[in-house]
Amino acid sequence: MSVDEQHTSPDESGASTPAPTAGAGRPTAQTAQPGRAVRAVVLDVNGTLTDMSPLGERLAEVGLAASDLRAWFAQTLRDGFAVAVAGRNADFAEVAGSVLATMLAAAGDRPADDRPAGDRPADTDRGEAVQYVLDGFRTLPLHPDVEPGLRALADAGIRVAALTNGSAGVTTAMLANAGVEQLVERVLSVADAPAWKPAPPAYRYGLRELGLPASSVVLAAAHPWDVDGATRSGLRGALIARNRSVYPPYFARPEFTVSGLDALAQQLPAPR
Repeated sequence: MSVDEQHTSPDESGASTPAPTAGAGRPTAQTAQPGRAVRAVVLDVNGTLTDMSPLGERLAEVGLAASDLRAWFAQTLRDGFAVAVAGRNADFAEVAGSVLATMLAAAGDRPADDRPAGDRPADTDRGEAVQYVLDGFRTLPLHPDVEPGLRALADAGIRVAALTNGSAGVTTAMLANAGVEQLVERVLSVADAPAWKPAPPAYRYGLRELGLPASSVVLAAAHPWDVDGATRSGLRGALIARNRSVYPPYFARPEFTVSGLDALAQQLPAPR
């Protein structure tokens, strides 16, 4: 299936999410086989549902640069994944906050004098600056395709859940702020699972909570590493291609490749 539209936004790692382009390495999307109805879609959150660019604006307000969003999230995921491999389930805010505090320390304790005041907490200490940035997760806007996609999934009778490496409470607040909380049946966090995604136990936790077999559940994400982890755990993968990059050849290929959640809803075989 061709990608009918390309979007550009920071992904959950803060880096460009690899997604297919013309040429070598492009994933071949497959149409679901007859009888393989989809009963639920499990959605990644950061970068998949949300436009994360406002976090870059907050970084600029506390003394970093908006472009530091990429490095911040890459390091956050790196450290969270490392802790998970070592057998501990770290708190997302703890990891993200610690990485951000280190970046702020390297840049200097206080925002630059020439930065616009805006809503920035003036002359705050580093801890307050970190919290100010983290609070931005609660009010991140949705990508334009998300609300119509959620409504189309509901109309098709397909259950919807969110599974995030972040906080269920923060995700619930974000969905409520966007006015779509009633369209998401469950908000799940790996805080209640043994490990961060893409570890298999994270996806098995989601399946247990939904009470569904993996073959009837699609994991939709803008991040190839998430699609790969879900696919290798038995779920069906859907890549929401929000950036123009070649899909990494070392990751399992998605069954569906689409430009947005609304496009995915149109392609899924609904429950009978």
